[in-house]
Formats: sequence, structure tokens, C-alpha cells
Amino acid sequence: MIGAIWTQNYTPIGDSVWLSALVALVPIIFFLVTLGVLRWKAHVAGFCTAVLSAIIAILVFKMPVASAVMAGVNGFLYGLWPIAWIIICAVFLYKLSVNSGQFDIIRDSILSITEDQRILVILVGFCFGSFLEGAAGFGAPVAIAAALLAGIGLKPLYAAGLCLVANSAPVCFGALGVPIITAGSVTGIDATLIGQQAANQLAILSLVVPLFIVFLMDGLRGIRECWPAAIVAGVSFAAAQLVSAHVFGPQLPSIISAVVSLLCMVVLLRVWKPKHVYTIEEAAKEAGEEVNAGALADLQHHSAGTIVRAWSPFLLLIVFVIIWTNKGFKALFAPAADGVAAGPLAGTVLTFKMPGLHEMVQQAQPIGDAVLPAVFKLDILSGTGTAIFLAAIATVFVYGMGASKALATFKETINEMKWAIVNIGCVLAFAYVMNFSGMASTMALALASTGALFPFISPLIGWVGVFLTGSDTSANALFCGLQATTANQVGVSDVLLVAANSSGGVTGKMISPQSMAIACAAVGMVGKESELLRYTIRFSFLFALLICIVNGLFAYVLPFAVVG
Repeated sequence: MIGAIWTQNYTPIGDSVWLSALVALVPIIFFLVTLGVLRWKAHVAGFCTAVLSAIIAILVFKMPVASAVMAGVNGFLYGLWPIAWIIICAVFLYKLSVNSGQFDIIRDSILSITEDQRILVILVGFCFGSFLEGAAGFGAPVAIAAALLAGIGLKPLYAAGLCLVANSAPVCFGALGVPIITAGSVTGIDATLIGQQAANQLAILSLVVPLFIVFLMDGLRGIRECWPAAIVAGVSFAAAQLVSAHVFGPQLPSIISAVVSLLCMVVLLRVWKPKHVYTIEEAAKEAGEEVNAGALADLQHHSAGTIVRAWSPFLLLIVFVIIWTNKGFKALFAPAADGVAAGPLAGTVLTFKMPGLHEMVQQAQPIGDAVLPAVFKLDILSGTGTAIFLAAIATVFVYGMGASKALATFKETINEMKWAIVNIGCVLAFAYVMNFSGMASTMALALASTGALFPFISPLIGWVGVFLTGSDTSANALFCGLQATTANQVGVSDVLLVAANSSGGVTGKMISPQSMAIACAAVGMVGKESELLRYTIRFSFLFALLICIVNGLFAYVLPFAVVG
């Protein structure tokens, strides 16, 4: 079979899509049980799940052994580059601020705005995290925001979980709108229309996320005491997301809404504060836990110049990421295409066609008829992780750190994250086997066979895609074609269902194994992924249900509100 193209079969069990989907679901159930119930180490659960998915792909879906193995290898390599490289550099950047002593100033500057931990999570986890999601994406926002919150005193696992929940709102427009742009390129639908519809679908979720965060932290008391802050953050974010998506397109909504929400919060906190300031220290004492030293340190006041210098790693991060995502900069590395000469630095991007996999697997209808490429790209200079790494190097000079201390910090980062790196690689290996074997498409087709119910279920396909890949972009590339085809079959707007794939996908981000590995690594809790999964999984289902209801209402009750 190595020399022949293998065509995916989506109904290998009795020619039944539902029976086949149940078999395809086995690796996912295995992963959730071993990680969430049996509490296996994440890298062990991930490795065993990748092996199990390969066995099912070979024995049940009849995927050639060479292709199944190389799909796992391709996924593992993608987990190392660019994903693990991005996260290593993001954590390294954060650790430079800690090991240099500058994080104490960052902490003081945050707490000078408010010492209420509920509002701090909105400011850092929701607003600042959303900005980073809009600019960089790929896990860096959760890593940095969770590390910042843990650094100022929140319980590390708590900080990670809350940041994963907060990250739901901006993911759809992350990394300068790449998920929406990808959806447009896959379906041929104008990406602007998809972005506008996604913003419409996400408005309620964006509105309620700050309120939900407050409720998670302090129940109804938190709602009573902090509702002005939560409402201002949510309303300003949702409104800015809607307006920017409809006026400017899909590239900027997460960045604009994050900035608007943050500014509105700062203005509000100048004239209002909760009657009861719920400090990190108080929360720890109520829970009977040891108080984090960061919460007990005396608050110091610093000059504006000192604060800017302390925050320079993250300011530099923004500058470098903006440069790296600029079209002109990207053109330097672009390969020759359609008569256009290659960029002057195109030679620095190394590509490797995966033997036994590249153009050896073909999709089948109704998913498509494409022969799937499998090319591993090593973009050493142009990768987003390198932009973050250069921001870290610049930080070393701004902070005046010695080379030996900076190198020791980098080695410390690698050592602390080694098992997280293995876990990310195994998770992506599992995802790639699921995708190339057609198992993921089988589950999507089962949901698509529900007919008139499909608009209500459509977001769950995106949810599955993001759970498997950890990426709204990848989920859109995988399933948006199916969404558009099914929309035409059931008589609803293809724009609506393609957007639903992305807006539903954001709700799966918080339980994606890749996201959990990143969050735990960022707060120094590698090996605690099972606890994080048990914390976030119910919220993921709740958010997904909300998007399903909203999408169904757009399809059958509010069709006039569907764009296009």
C-alpha cells in the first residue's frame, strides 16, 4: 500500500456512520477516562491514546500501517515545532521577569489597580489574555496570563483553569483572525462574512464570561459585589467585538475588544470599587490553604519609568509579534508561487515531506476529494515562537541580566517543561492519526446526519475539532467544508454553519489536551492535567450548549439576523 493512494472510509463498521463513529470515539473516551478518572500522567495517557488511535485506524479503518505511523510522527513533530517552541519561549519570557526580580514591580503595578482577586482575573486573564490571543494565539496567552496570576498569588491550578475559561471569548479571532481566514479559504466564502456571523454568535458568550469568572471565584456573593466590573468588561468586549468584526473584518476583533474592555475597566476602577475587597490572601484563608507569598508581599509604589521597564518583556512581545505577523515581513519568507519570486529569506524555511503520508491519503465525499499534503515546516526565523524568543533576548538587555543568568533561566524552563513537551507531542500525534485516518470526519458525519437538528448540533463539530487539535484554525481547516456542504443539504445558511464551526470550537479549547498541558506547564504544575480537566470539562460543555442554542435560534427563529 506504500506506493498507492489510500482513500478514507468513513463507514467501515457495517456501512453505518453511527457505529463507525462510536468506534472512532473510543480513543477520546480512553483519554478522558485515563486522564480525568484514573489520573494517569498526561504524557502517559497521551502516548497510550496515540497508540490506541493508530491501532483502530489500521485495524478498523484499514489505514496503511506506514501512513498511520507517519501521521503520528508528523503530529508529534508539529507538537514540538511550532507549538512547544512557542510555549517554551512564552514561559522563558515570564521567568526572566521573575528571576530578574522585576516581577515584584509587575505585581505591584497590577495590585495598585485593584487588590480584589475577582477583578484581577478579569483584567489579566480576560482582558490582557484576550489581547495576547488576538496578537499571538497558539497557547501563549493562557501561558502568560496564568503565570502572571499565579505570580501575584493565585493558586496555580486555579489560575490555569480560570485563564482557560477566560480564553474562550477571543479564540475565534485569535492570531490576527487566522481561524476565520482559514474557514474562508477552505469554503470559498468571504471571510469577512464568516467573521461577522461568528461575532454575532459569540456576543452572548463574550458578555457572560466575566460574570461567569466572578461566579466561579466567589459564587453569588461575587456577583452581588462585582457585577458592575463584570458587566462593564463583558458588555464593552462584546460590543467592540461585534463592531470591529462588522467594520474592520476578522483580523482585529480580539485585539480591539481587549483594549476597549481593559480601558473601560481602568476608567471604572477610578470611580468605583467593590465594598468588600476580596483579596487573594482572604480567599486562601477561607479555603484553609497556605497563603502564596506573592499575596503577602507589601505593596510598593513605583515610578512610571520603573513600571514600564518591568513590563518591557510583554511590551516587547507585542512589538515583535506585530512585526512577525505583518504581511510585508511574511513576504520575506514566502516561497515562489504563481510567477511571484520567492522572498529573500525563503531559504530559511525548511520543509520535509513525510514519507508514506504526504499525498498518500485522499478524502472521500462528502468531506471532499483532496489528496492530503503532509509537510513538516521548520520555520526557524519566521515562526511565532522565534518572535517571542527574540523579545526574551531583548528583555535580557533591557533588564541588564548577565548571559549566564539568562542561560540558566532558559535551562530551568526546559527542565520544568520537559514532560509537558512530550505530552504536547503525544497529543498532536493522536490528533493527526484521528484526522488522517478519517476517524474525526466519521464523527462529524454522524452529527451531520441529524438533518433538521443539525444547526443545533453543528457547533459540536467545531468543539470536537478543537478538542482533538487544540486549534480553532485546524478545526476550521478540517471541518468547515463539511459544514458548508451540510448547510446546503438541510436548507440553512452556509455562512451560519461555517461560523458555528469556529464559534463552537472555542468552547472546546479549555479541555483540549494541548491547552491543558500548556496551562499546567506555565504555572509549574506539570502532571496535574487531570485535575485541570475535571475543573474545566463541565464549563466546556455548558459553553458549547449555549452556542448550540444560539446557533439553532439563528437558523430557525432569527434567520433575518444571519449575514450574507
